[in-house]
Amino acid sequence: MERIGFLSFGHWGPGQGSRTRTAGDALLQAIDLAVAAEELGMDGAFFRVHHFARQQASPFPLLSAIAARTTKIEIGTGVIDMRYENPLYMAEEAAAADLISGGRLQLGISRGSPEPARQGAAAFGYVPDTGETDADMARRHTALFRKAVTGAGVAEADPRYAGGATGLLPVQPQSPGLAERIWWGAGSRKTAVWAAELGMNLMSSTLLTEDTGVPFHELQAEQIQLFRDAWTAAGHQHAPRVSVSRSVLPIVDEEDSRYFAGAALRDGRDQVGIIDGLTARFGKSYAGSPDVLAEQLAADTAVQAADTLLLTVPNQLGVDFNAKLLGNITRHIAPALGWSPGS
Repeated sequence: MERIGFLSFGHWGPGQGSRTRTAGDALLQAIDLAVAAEELGMDGAFFRVHHFARQQASPFPLLSAIAARTTKIEIGTGVIDMRYENPLYMAEEAAAADLISGGRLQLGISRGSPEPARQGAAAFGYVPDTGETDADMARRHTALFRKAVTGAGVAEADPRYAGGATGLLPVQPQSPGLAERIWWGAGSRKTAVWAAELGMNLMSSTLLTEDTGVPFHELQAEQIQLFRDAWTAAGHQHAPRVSVSRSVLPIVDEEDSRYFAGAALRDGRDQVGIIDGLTARFGKSYAGSPDVLAEQLAADTAVQAADTLLLTVPNQLGVDFNAKLLGNITRHIAPALGWSPGS
């Protein structure tokens, strides 16, 4: 395990026990938690993007603010729903955030998950072309975004206002190297292979929209191997990266026990359900004493196959609690996975 970061879904609301009651709380606490994670020696601060929900929605102001408060930690998304995005404006925003960070942006994108709005992307002004599905539209947006961040021309120059230039103009600013730090959030083996063929890193989903009857971590490890094989076959010149996400909840004191004892008593099995009409397998949560969790994660074949582990955090419990949780993982569990600060 080369890198460990946290992944926040950015929930906020006035529910009982919430220490993140407003959108402002969620944003400011996210910045503080990223700073705390960097002080712990962690490698990444990642944020889920959802629309029409009390969660993080507009990532680039947040990522830029974190970039200005930190110096080493990677900043990223897991994932941006490309159905909702203007690809060229997003390319400008992403490059600006990457430049502010000094090249630390790791941008997870995907077709996205079900949203509370029935036709949310249409409300943003984006509808599939004739014969397209929502997934097709997301991939079309992705193709134009990826073209733009490489510096390719995307708009015809007007010589009257472009100093006599002709041809196609790229969006500005550009951030060198960003194109190799785009990740695709893949929910199946097939989409992982597709991402590899195009040269995008793999951000393996917290669920897989298929079920072969094997445990989630084994199916995910198979997905990762298929991705790596397809990457090698495509002949890309740079090395790929692979991340997996896990809920890891060490219990070391009474406060932890109050929140997580119930999760620790469950049978620890995967869950199988239906998402968008497809059978999906969800990975289990890991809750218990640090030594037990270290053994369980060491036996998780997908965790062992990935180079980056993203720890989902209960962000509504506040910065102090989550910093304590992450500290317990980095001190008592992560070393058993071969990780060390700054590795």
